[in-house]
Amino acid sequence: MNSLEFCNLPLEELNLVLKSRMNEHRYAHSLNVAERAVFLAEKYGADPEKAEFAGLVHDICKGIPNEEQLSIIENAGIRLDEDTLKSPALWHSVAGAVYCEHEIGVTDEDVLNAVRYHTSGRGNMSILEKVVYMADLTSAERNYPDAEYTRNLTDYSLDEGIAYGVRWIAGDLERRGFPKGKDTGALLEEYKNVEITFEERK
Repeated sequence: MNSLEFCNLPLEELNLVLKSRMNEHRYAHSLNVAERAVFLAEKYGADPEKAEFAGLVHDICKGIPNEEQLSIIENAGIRLDEDTLKSPALWHSVAGAVYCEHEIGVTDEDVLNAVRYHTSGRGNMSILEKVVYMADLTSAERNYPDAEYTRNLTDYSLDEGIAYGVRWIAGDLERRGFPKGKDTGALLEEYKNVEITFEERK
């Protein structure tokens, strides 16, 4: 991948920026998401290089303090809805999109949206957004309950993977006492009638 097609940093410098902003585990996760995003992009018709780049940078603000994430968002003139303000785990995605645009020169709107909505999802996502959303949820090191099933399901059907994934995420948020937010709610509504036909469970 030539990162200069998407930002103003060559890949070596971009990786140095990522390593300076996240711990070793988060950086390894980013590499895994990039790799998984390429696989899903090739399978489902997204641009593999855009998917790889978006997967690599999707957590570029994950490792910084919440207060700094919120400051980046507010300084960009973005007003978060009340539910998102109550869910700091969502802030890094919005801050990451802002950082990518203003600090490393990303101009591709689809890439910026893939970063912005990789955690919450949203209604009417592009194919690239869907690929990065599910690459993050099913990257190689993920080991939450049903992670392997979700990976296999996503390999079988991207839409079934999203339907299963967003239902799992919404349920997990509810169990932990967090609001799902309007974007996750919109995705949940869009996929509410998608039937899970994949039966393999390991």
